[in-house]
Amino acid sequence: MAEALLFAAAEPLDEATLRKRMPRGTRVPAVLAALEDIYRSRGVVLKKVAGRWAFMTSPDLQHMLEEHRQVQRKLSRAALETLSIIAYHQPCTRAEIEEIRGVSLSKGTLDLLMEIDWVKVRGRRRVPGRPVTYGTSDEFLVHFGLESADALPGIEELRASGLLEALPASGGIPMPGESLNEAGEDPLDEDDDGREFLEPLVDEEADEKAAREKSASDDE
Repeated sequence: MAEALLFAAAEPLDEATLRKRMPRGTRVPAVLAALEDIYRSRGVVLKKVAGRWAFMTSPDLQHMLEEHRQVQRKLSRAALETLSIIAYHQPCTRAEIEEIRGVSLSKGTLDLLMEIDWVKVRGRRRVPGRPVTYGTSDEFLVHFGLESADALPGIEELRASGLLEALPASGGIPMPGESLNEAGEDPLDEDDDGREFLEPLVDEEADEKAAREKSASDDE
């Protein structure tokens, strides 16, 4: 029954949801572990992402299906840099992102990342001005097949895969889940939409140009 529920679901299901829909007394963790083992060597595997379970294409076959995927919009370098900073330093504020990148961050870059639902507003930093803090969403974890942000590849894995150079050079790369600021954050109030008090008038094209110029300067 769990197998049918997971196949029919439009989105990943957590254990609590499965428990409600299955016969009383069912040992859901044991059932999921058995299904995970059954599908381990198949073209479709059962995987836990963002604390929920879903059937996904086996990693061994993903490269064969990539050409059939429709890419709606390619992320700019500025967006990729911003996403990587948020993923590894969350929760972080706009000022902290700009400090690492060394250039101003456009509103359009953050808007795009939130539009595709990979980044979300988490709360406000406990410092004067109460700046908004950003973090990755469950959709980000689902898209990249991660159980949690702690499952992000570490610095040694990035170096071994050759991806380290694609990440921002300044500021260093912390362990997944390590915050830039120890001040902490508070959740948003009900009437708080998470908008910044002041929006820098920087467009995405200018942001991208600044990123290229900084990269060229760092290489010299």
